[in-house]
Amino acid sequence: MKKWIIFDAMGVIFEVGDDTNDLLVPFIQQRRRISRERINELYIEASLGRISPERFWNEVGLGAFYPDIQTEYLDTRLTLDRDFLIVASNLASQYHLGLLSNDVAEWSIYLRKKHSLEFFDAVIISSIVGCRKPDPKIFEIFLHEAKAAPESCIFVDDRHKNLRAAKALGFKVIHFERTPEPDDFTPDAQVRSFKELEEKIKDIFHPQTFPAESRIDTD
Repeated sequence: MKKWIIFDAMGVIFEVGDDTNDLLVPFIQQRRRISRERINELYIEASLGRISPERFWNEVGLGAFYPDIQTEYLDTRLTLDRDFLIVASNLASQYHLGLLSNDVAEWSIYLRKKHSLEFFDAVIISSIVGCRKPDPKIFEIFLHEAKAAPESCIFVDDRHKNLRAAKALGFKVIHFERTPEPDDFTPDAQVRSFKELEEKIKDIFHPQTFPAESRIDTD
């Protein structure tokens, strides 16, 4: 059975992990007077599929500029990790690749098209399935859609809470450390760049074994 490498989007494929607070909130607040809390609340609703993208922009007071305002945000604020494309291309020749993201489906589709992210054999986006990481249900949905067993999957994410949920279901997990996250969780591996990822995947799926040293009896 071919094995799976499953990527989070924000904080892994795209450089900024907390895109809502670090990117979306200031983008909107530069244009409208609205609280961080309200923007977060509306984004959660959109990322669960409970409101449309158009309604999201209406609710934050920028509906008159939709859809151009949405395109401007996606084009100017989100930065693709420069090493992702080459590493993903290499991995796609050996493994199935998956995407598991808390996101608005229309935003995810736009970004994948814009950046030619055509590697994925299975894509699960929270606004389509109605649940978000770290809810175990979203991981179970991925396994069902991909027809995969958890032990055949490595999940790569920048948040311990998401990795912990996946690991509890039997996934192997790699922490992509954009910023330190001190707690007592121990992933199967940790990387700080895509340049390290292929070797860590090999170590997990194909661990090297060394024969025990022959005992020399000196009696």
